[in-house]
Amino acid sequence: MGNFILKMMDKMRPTFSKGGKLGWLHSSFDAFESFAAVPATVTSGRTQIKDCVDIKRVMSAVLVALLPPFLFGMWNTGDLHSAAFGLDWGFWMKVWYGFYRILPLILVSYIVGLGIEFAVAQVRGHEVNEGYLVTGFLIPMIMPIDVPLWVLALAVAFAVIFGKEIFGGTGMNIWNPALLARAFVFFAYPSTITGDSVWIGGMGKHADKLIDGFSGATPLAQVADGMAGAPDFMQMFIGNIAGSFGETSTIAILIGAVILIWTGVASWKIMVSCVAGALAVGLLANGCAEPGTFAAYPAVNHLVMGGFAFGAVYMATDPVSSSQTEVGKWIYGFLIGAICVILRLFNPGYREGMMLAILLMNTMAPLIDWCVVRRNIRRREKRAVTAK
Repeated sequence: MGNFILKMMDKMRPTFSKGGKLGWLHSSFDAFESFAAVPATVTSGRTQIKDCVDIKRVMSAVLVALLPPFLFGMWNTGDLHSAAFGLDWGFWMKVWYGFYRILPLILVSYIVGLGIEFAVAQVRGHEVNEGYLVTGFLIPMIMPIDVPLWVLALAVAFAVIFGKEIFGGTGMNIWNPALLARAFVFFAYPSTITGDSVWIGGMGKHADKLIDGFSGATPLAQVADGMAGAPDFMQMFIGNIAGSFGETSTIAILIGAVILIWTGVASWKIMVSCVAGALAVGLLANGCAEPGTFAAYPAVNHLVMGGFAFGAVYMATDPVSSSQTEVGKWIYGFLIGAICVILRLFNPGYREGMMLAILLMNTMAPLIDWCVVRRNIRRREKRAVTAK
């Protein structure tokens, strides 16, 4: 099968090459060829570095790491819907319902996002990079399952155009495009991503059929409203709670974290420092808070609530928008965790915190790296003067 595809590509290449009948589509042809097989290109020059790692393999590793929270999200969506309406569904029916609800979001994300990327590549005459394969998968996972498809399409278009292409495409963006899509929905259409009735599939349309005593509120909303009925640590760690599709199960996210660290795609320093920053602020608040207040809520629980774990593993570690220096990674991650908990404690209008914390530190990451590099240069200069 592989040889057949390669032969077909070889026959079609002259038609889509510059000067051919369909030469104006060469960027699109290159994109499909790169997706189907390793491009038959070699470097020129004297310096050669042999390595099997390229953008496609890095993106593939991230997609594999996203599978645990994605698969859990399918089951969790069906399980919560079944519980909300008193349905006696089995395991596979719950999984099927979750797949049925997430599939339209994935299709819209890829169709709109890739459509824009292909169009921009054709206009500029550039290659279509594989970077959006991960972004297009991430965006539905950080959205409520009930987000309207037209809102999602607008968010994807905003993220790709203003968060990526306007800066030059893959590898040039300042902010994480997936988080920009979520930020767009939050600020432009807040009713679709906040509140109690948007987290369980079907609640908005059939709220009158809910069984008595069922609540679709997220743990953060429950705790902020007085901590009545909030799930315990283990329930949030497992993830059978209301929330965005892929963000609820910390244990599934940790499996993805192991894959990312093992493959060398993501920095464990950023993940660890995120946790350290959140615990530092959380413990400080615990020590100063009055009993029964949100500030007195156990600091460790912040690690398994909302989008903290998902953000620390998949978003904060984005190699493009995060700090590049080793010392900078510790500072960058620590500040993300600290700012996230600060926003949760002192900003009642937005209890989540992780999204804004990461976007803020995406903005500050170049400054952090500049300060680290300058400090290193000054230290070396002093060492050189002392040696003389």
